[in-house]
Amino acid sequence: MAKEEVSNENNSYRQIMKATSIFGGVQVFNIVISILRSKIIALLLGPSGMGIAGLLTSTTTFIGSLTNFGLGISSVKDIAAAYGSGDELEIAKVITVVRRLVWFTGLLGSIVTFFLAPWLSDLSFGNAEYSFAFRWLSITLLFTQLTSGQYVLLQGLRRLNYLAKANMLGSAFGLLVSAPLYYYYQIDGIVPAIILTTIITLVVTKYFSGKIKIAKVDVSIEDTKLRGKGMMIMGFMLSLSGIMVVGASYVIRIFISNTGGIEDVGLFSAGFAIINTYVGLVFTAMSTDYYPRLSGVAHNNAKARIMINQQADIAILILSPVLVVFLIFINWIVILLYSTKFAPIDTMLHWMALGMYFKAASWSIAFILLAKGASKLFFWNELASNIYGLGLNLLGYHLMGLEGLGISFLINYVLYFIQVLLLSKYKYKFEFSPEFYKIFILQFSLALICFGIIKFVVTPWAYLCGLPFIIVSSWYSFKELDKRIDIKSIISKFIKKGK
Repeated sequence: MAKEEVSNENNSYRQIMKATSIFGGVQVFNIVISILRSKIIALLLGPSGMGIAGLLTSTTTFIGSLTNFGLGISSVKDIAAAYGSGDELEIAKVITVVRRLVWFTGLLGSIVTFFLAPWLSDLSFGNAEYSFAFRWLSITLLFTQLTSGQYVLLQGLRRLNYLAKANMLGSAFGLLVSAPLYYYYQIDGIVPAIILTTIITLVVTKYFSGKIKIAKVDVSIEDTKLRGKGMMIMGFMLSLSGIMVVGASYVIRIFISNTGGIEDVGLFSAGFAIINTYVGLVFTAMSTDYYPRLSGVAHNNAKARIMINQQADIAILILSPVLVVFLIFINWIVILLYSTKFAPIDTMLHWMALGMYFKAASWSIAFILLAKGASKLFFWNELASNIYGLGLNLLGYHLMGLEGLGISFLINYVLYFIQVLLLSKYKYKFEFSPEFYKIFILQFSLALICFGIIKFVVTPWAYLCGLPFIIVSSWYSFKELDKRIDIKSIISKFIKKGK
């Protein structure tokens, strides 16, 4: 029995690593695309152009969050449940309902954006100059929601390879189309680039979802309402939490724009893109693979506790070497990704890198609320964190500018970590294992040392002093991952196949 448990545990770790490697690979590819896109925008449009693009996209994303009813998350659970039952007819009915709902919610978002365009322009930019831009962008809310419908189909039916390919090709084709527009039209090319990118992404995801044979079934309007009711109710609660997240991000951008100027919005957007996109491959795997798997064992608190600890272990072990590299070499990374004009975000990113440790741990826990379908509890949990998170951001920027936003990011996720840990312990008897705390404390200590080096040691000596700690963090992560999934054996088999 003990051997069987060890084998199951190793298989679980391998599943986590498989999903992380698949979507980590996708994320690496998307990172390359994002680097190229960001570099193009940074060089051709500068911080102000990035600020305009950031405000346009954050505004439409906010409206999308208000009108999409969280179907991108709630419907995954229904499709996955139907898929787990093996009933082809049930799968077809659920997917038919989801497809109808995304059309309805997508059109709703487009109509709202179109008619509110002057008000959105005035709110975002302080004038009506961008009303025409918002009216054009209204169509992207429909395309984005239809794309979401294809993604949930692929995710719910566990077609991870198709999902990965759709992500990669959508990003690549989007760049190929948008780059010439930025080059020839510069700021005037922002809106056409956003529209064409959403169209291309929809076409790509439609192509891959079309490879899956779904039986054609007739679903009445009444049956659609009945089946869609559960998705919409849970989705509505989830959309409220999504609205809070996007809304808080939108408010801080407006505050920065009015207080510090459009260039600071561009710098803020660039900083968050680095920390969330380029370091966030683990979170992509969490939302894509971990959530459906955790939903499958959520009824059993003991099994859920084991899976959460496993995910948290892997997340910290993978992220830590990346984060210490970021801490030591962030100034070169910023110049590589953008340009020297974006150097002011260095100090903000140092604090945010520390906050990512707590984000990884807290995210691992927070998914249990979604997996158990505790949408109301999830809503109140997110409401509390967004309230103090927004307050910390406004205060941080007011007192210390961009660096203050980095400090508020760290404090926010420390508080959120404590919050979800206490909540899950009270509701579901969850607790982290001693092994997790050992990994976390050691890796976070190495990060603190690197943080101190980059703050108090002048360059280039800081790079030399930080290198040994990067090596130690990488070695420790490799050693711990090898214990869980036997990396050496995997590498050996890969080399033999190559020969």
